[in-house]
Amino acid sequence: MSSENFQSALDLLREAYQYQMGGEYEMAVELYKRSLELHPTAEAYTFLGWAYHFQGKLDEAIAECKKAIQVDPEFGNPYNDIGAYLIEKGEYDEAIRWLERALQSRRYESYHYPHFNLGRAYVAKELYGKARYHFEQALKICPDYTLAREALQALRRKLQ
Repeated sequence: MSSENFQSALDLLREAYQYQMGGEYEMAVELYKRSLELHPTAEAYTFLGWAYHFQGKLDEAIAECKKAIQVDPEFGNPYNDIGAYLIEKGEYDEAIRWLERALQSRRYESYHYPHFNLGRAYVAKELYGKARYHFEQALKICPDYTLAREALQALRRKLQ
């Protein structure tokens, strides 16, 4: 694998991400796939999964995240994303297993996300103490995380 292919793959990954952020998911999917053909990365598989998620293709999204884990088992994002997709599918126990693995990942910059998602799963299971703990952990890590703050406030209102 040449360094030229690797750089081209990264360039395509960045371009795909820009399309995705602009809501152009079909183009993003195409560019992520081209990036993966040049040089497979955990990031490209994860972001391809994210694009599929936005298209409502949760099973495809999960499959791409599992490919990301095969490429780099220490990359935390795909574990969190699988957990979030499973929450959307109502598969809370399975989601919790993946989210706990995200918290154990060595290469991850956003540990507040799996804490937030664990909180969501525990609310759905009516395990409110665990939910509160994880929402609070998310806010300790990222005090400006609005979704976690709102979820914690909603949980407190529910328990009053």
